Amino acid sequence: MQEVKDARGLLCPEPLLIVKKEMDRLGTGTIKVLVDSAAARDNISRLAKNQKWNIDITQDGEEFLLQLTK
Repeated sequence: MQEVKDARGLLCPEPLLIVKKEMDRLGTGTIKVLVDSAAARDNISRLAKNQKWNIDITQDGEEFLLQLTK
């Protein structure tokens, strides 16, 4: 089962740094991260685009599940 990084309650840039570190560690694969702010969602989305990762976003209330694949 794919691990979900829980970045809820963290302020930017911390969620972004968690995802960047995981991108660098994996190189390719799937990263799932749970965030609870639009700023984190938007910043991670921008990072994914810049790093050529695909991103799928699912919103559940105030939370966003971001799945990044490459």
